Amino acid sequence: MMWWYPGQIGWGMMLVNALVALIFLGGLVALVVWAIWALVGTPSRANQQPPADRPLEVLRRRLAAGEISQEEYERTAGPWNRAREARS
Repeated sequence: MMWWYPGQIGWGMMLVNALVALIFLGGLVALVVWAIWALVGTPSRANQQPPADRPLEVLRRRLAAGEISQEEYERTAGPWNRAREARS
């Protein structure tokens, strides 16, 4: 059992100190991870394709793989092509 002496801290204060240190270090690690993720982990919006082109890309890949026929491609891609032309 530890007794209170001048210049010493009790068990309760040591545990509070340890808890505060762990919370601080955890927050510091979280901040560093967030900063790295924000700088490196997210692609810029300038490099992404517009949303209307993604379905056409999927259709082209499916046509090339033989999953859909040419007629089905033309029928399905029609609305997407018109939307892309309207944006231009």
